[in-house]
Amino acid sequence: MKNRDHSLTLEGLVAAQSRLSAGHPLLPVMAAKQSSVEAGIGGEERVAEIFRRHSFSFANHLFHDLSPSSNENFQMDTVALTPWFGVLLEVKNISGELEFKDNPPQLIRTKEDGHKDGFESPVVQLERNHDLLGTWLRCRNIRLPIYGAVVLAYPKQIVAVPPVKTKLLFPSLIPPYIRSLPQQGRKLDHETFNWLSAELLHSHQPFIPKPISEAYGIPLKDFKPGVRCGRCGRIGMVKLPRTWYCPFCEATDHLAHERNLREWFLIFKRTITNRECREFLGVDDMQLAKRILTSMDWPSTGTFRNRTYEIKLSDVSKKGNIIIRQ
Repeated sequence: MKNRDHSLTLEGLVAAQSRLSAGHPLLPVMAAKQSSVEAGIGGEERVAEIFRRHSFSFANHLFHDLSPSSNENFQMDTVALTPWFGVLLEVKNISGELEFKDNPPQLIRTKEDGHKDGFESPVVQLERNHDLLGTWLRCRNIRLPIYGAVVLAYPKQIVAVPPVKTKLLFPSLIPPYIRSLPQQGRKLDHETFNWLSAELLHSHQPFIPKPISEAYGIPLKDFKPGVRCGRCGRIGMVKLPRTWYCPFCEATDHLAHERNLREWFLIFKRTITNRECREFLGVDDMQLAKRILTSMDWPSTGTFRNRTYEIKLSDVSKKGNIIIRQ
């Protein structure tokens, strides 16, 4: 499975780092991962902007970060669908001098200081997605040619050795590339084309990352508990009747617990008990914690002190990055 880390992972990394001590040994690792995720998001936004600025004379639907449900999980950065063909775009935002190797498949990046890093080849990722999307389409009795290209988000990415067989593009070259593809042979009729687009959206399964503590093997005790202020970002809001109060900037927020329980899911685990809620939010009243958890409308198991609340994935997943345009 290709784990595509996007907004939820980024949000979890930022929240987790702010709850660790300044000298924690995994802070540099998490900071590097944050930079990598931000670069990936920036690259895909660059491609999305190209599509927003260009139009096509033929029907087309555009999808970003699409993960159709199938026997094997897969995620596609950008998919352009037309009645004649589909186009897969694998977007990369890796600075430095790039060398695409075939045997074994690998992407080598050389920095300005001469340091070399190895990455999984985007060509392999593209080919895998091509095969899985083809299978997904055939399962729905759809025969549609699928083309693909690797997109380098910025021209500052220098290509020393390009891939042998795979198309390599900068964002500005995407529209002419799509326009150059053949519109011949059997095409999808209007009804089938719209049905297929709706089926892709309906089949989408948002990627839910592992909690940061699990992903990085960090003990829960390493993270600082408490309610973070939405205005100043500091941890330590105090519960008052009907609201939360920040002693640092004097802000009040009656829903601060909702935002911080979201951090619990991203950092710790997907379930929470009354005791864990009290320890994390910094409240002593068992009944108050019960009211807070009940207000979240999460499913629960067990009774009384053994009750466990399970955070619904739909409450934390974001589907706003799925776009369909015609």
